[in-house]
Amino acid sequence: MSGFERATVFTSLLLTLLLLPVAVAAAPVNQLVNHPSPYLALHGSDPVAWQEWNAETVARAKRENKLLFVSVGYFACHWCHVMQRESYKNPQIAALLNRDYIPVKVDRELNSGLDDALQTFSAQLSGVSGWPLNAFVTPEGYPVFVILYAPPDDFRKQLNHLTQRWVADRAGIRAMARQVAPPPAGQPVSAPLTAERSARAWQQFLAGVWQEADTLHGGLGQVNKFPMAPQLHALLERQSRQPDARLAEFLRMTFDQMAARGMRDHVGGGFFRYTTDPEWDTPHFEKMLYDNAHLAPLYLRAATVLRQPRYREVARSTLDFMRNELLDASGGFYSSTSAVDDKGREGATYLWEPDELKRRLSPEAYAAARRVWRLDQAREFEAGYLPAEYRTPTADERRLLADAMRILRPLRLARSLPKDDKLNAGLNGLALSAFSQASQLDPAYRRQADRLQLFLLTRLTRDGRLVKAMAGGQVLPDAELEDYAYVVQGLLDHAEATGNGQSRTRAQQLAHIAWKLFWSEKGWKHETRPLLAMLQAEPALADGALYSPSEVLVLASLRLPDPALRQLARTAAGWRVPAMERDAYSYPTRVRVLAQAPPDA
Repeated sequence: MSGFERATVFTSLLLTLLLLPVAVAAAPVNQLVNHPSPYLALHGSDPVAWQEWNAETVARAKRENKLLFVSVGYFACHWCHVMQRESYKNPQIAALLNRDYIPVKVDRELNSGLDDALQTFSAQLSGVSGWPLNAFVTPEGYPVFVILYAPPDDFRKQLNHLTQRWVADRAGIRAMARQVAPPPAGQPVSAPLTAERSARAWQQFLAGVWQEADTLHGGLGQVNKFPMAPQLHALLERQSRQPDARLAEFLRMTFDQMAARGMRDHVGGGFFRYTTDPEWDTPHFEKMLYDNAHLAPLYLRAATVLRQPRYREVARSTLDFMRNELLDASGGFYSSTSAVDDKGREGATYLWEPDELKRRLSPEAYAAARRVWRLDQAREFEAGYLPAEYRTPTADERRLLADAMRILRPLRLARSLPKDDKLNAGLNGLALSAFSQASQLDPAYRRQADRLQLFLLTRLTRDGRLVKAMAGGQVLPDAELEDYAYVVQGLLDHAEATGNGQSRTRAQQLAHIAWKLFWSEKGWKHETRPLLAMLQAEPALADGALYSPSEVLVLASLRLPDPALRQLARTAAGWRVPAMERDAYSYPTRVRVLAQAPPDA
């Protein structure tokens, strides 16, 4: 997540100031009815008069002198649906929002720059971030307070307190919001590109990694476990260049645990978003296109770097999941699958009752499943048990469980699984990279890559530029930096894997457009027309759940045979990044840039 620094001295004062009715104006109507975004359309029947995030909505807030209530979520987010059910469907809470605020609903996959900025503000303000993220923003575009998930009674109290305080001291809240915003961006400072600078960046990054590393269970973090693909990518690159026994052991443990335990869908393939525990046992059941498009090529790379050929089968099952469950008839890929089934039951699509398993499987296979899947222990989930290697199977048990998977897979695929069928440009760029890099594994993956390349260049471009997405048969405009960066990278990976000259040419053209739209002498911005007033250009964007789009574009530009692009990339690579000097762990792709950029003469 890209960070910007704010003086925290104002935080407690800001919270005190906020926690104390505005002039009543005619509430707008809900604008999300039949919206092409599946997530936004889910809120079309709410009694909240949701507006879209755009200049017109911000102008209305200014006219009515109201705070904007900006609620950010996504289709596969479980707690987003819980808050909708408990609060946004509640007529009394809806009446408060409609009377006192300009309520705005945001699909984070359509407004990633806005989401990134508000997540960073939330982390700076309270030390936590996530979804649903509900930000209160002044009419001038400065965020002042954030609520994540809250039970309805607590949420109602917060709304009333904030409303009363806004009426009592609008000027004070506005002044405080401006004070905690970052200062105007200055000119980035350049430093020579040298081997010493790269070595220092690696040293700082690895120090951060070992602070976060769970050497008992693998992975990064001690509370829950996310894939952390940008960090794993950098670590694999480091291991390939400078082999280290300790790092190799840690990486093998991490890739083994992700593949073996509850993070992975052993029946249908693919990875869940994260686990709520450090042992990789208990997943949140949403599956994201970006996670799986990240992890498939990482397992392919790990198979070579760590000399573990079996990782290729993990990559294959992940790609097959994408083809089986996320592929649209157009050749593009959907954004995600939901954490709940069509009856609202969390994880029910993936869970099995022992009685059904006993009916479906041979006695020998059931006995293996009972031991390995821990059917003999108290259940973790209301709807059943999750197949995973919670106990290490013997060779015989592994063979029996493989037979069991062949029986269960068609039954699982017949179950309901709501999907976000948005076709997002950037996420499909990631998928193009994944299938291109896997094209040597299977001719079907080469064909899939070719088809996806055609989809991106014909359906998600208009007049030579990218659109953000297609959904519900409609084009959603306003592509962001991440869309250009990931599509350029995907086209380059396709060109290198297949020799397709058109992919290289179009990658070069789109890269030129991206540099023109999102980069300047002051740094990078996520979107072309940001509406938040506190957004500032940054010398490099941090990695988050997805790779840093600025650094992905820099790396891609260094790969292109275009002197102008390579010079732009070298200029951006040379900039110092103060936030990275304090926290290199959050900038693994920038560390890779410093390693790959040719040193100054």
